Amino acid sequence: MDLELGGKVAIVGGASKGLGRACAQVLAEEGTSLALCSRSQKDLDTAAHEIRDTTRADVLAFAGDLDRPETIRDLVAATVGRFGRLDILVNNSGGPPLARAHTATEEQWATAVQRSLLFFARMSREAVPHLKKAGGGRIVNILASTVYQPIPNLALSGATRMGVVAFAKSLADEVGRDGILVNNVCPGSILTERMLSNVTARAREVGISVEAGLAQRAAETAVGRIGEPKEMAYLVAFLASSRSSYITGTTMLVDGGLVRSVL
Repeated sequence: MDLELGGKVAIVGGASKGLGRACAQVLAEEGTSLALCSRSQKDLDTAAHEIRDTTRADVLAFAGDLDRPETIRDLVAATVGRFGRLDILVNNSGGPPLARAHTATEEQWATAVQRSLLFFARMSREAVPHLKKAGGGRIVNILASTVYQPIPNLALSGATRMGVVAFAKSLADEVGRDGILVNNVCPGSILTERMLSNVTARAREVGISVEAGLAQRAAETAVGRIGEPKEMAYLVAFLASSRSSYITGTTMLVDGGLVRSVL
């Protein structure tokens, strides 16, 4: 299937590693020009270089802290300045601090709200005028399976990202007639540094090896294995494309059957 992404311009947050890196790679393979953002200039430059070499895509590497509103404004402005338009926004940020519901500190809560709730609102607010100018576009928010099912030590993830689900539903209703579609993707048990960090903390807590912790996570899924970042990125590319023209305001899992809920 041709996703018709050639000539489109996308911003991908948290793009130097993990899920964001995989999304950037797949979009570039489909012909999209990219603006990549993350905190580390070195890691970002490496990712941009690899994507250019493997896809010949036009890539802008923009280093900055997406917890800061001014970084978001500058990122969107730099993207439009470089490419002349914006069609796709992949909202992906670093995860909130690992914490339990009954012991999370004020500082952890403040970081979680900035990074895992307000970030999505700020990115969308800056991007929407440019998406409208382009005649429509796509916003894809990368959340987590904690939206559906709690995971130990990730209480702040579920609490803040549920807010994004509600925000995205409202935004989808507001901009749908402008040709802008808004959807959420929730990965679960996909091997990234973030997941490995959580599994390592949990393994230490219960006195097992990291390998045993990963095996437990794999066994919890319907398919019996940990997922790869690209397996989520393929869905993101589809939602970013013209082929997703009647899908908006929805939230989709990519979790290998980890979540057993029927709703």
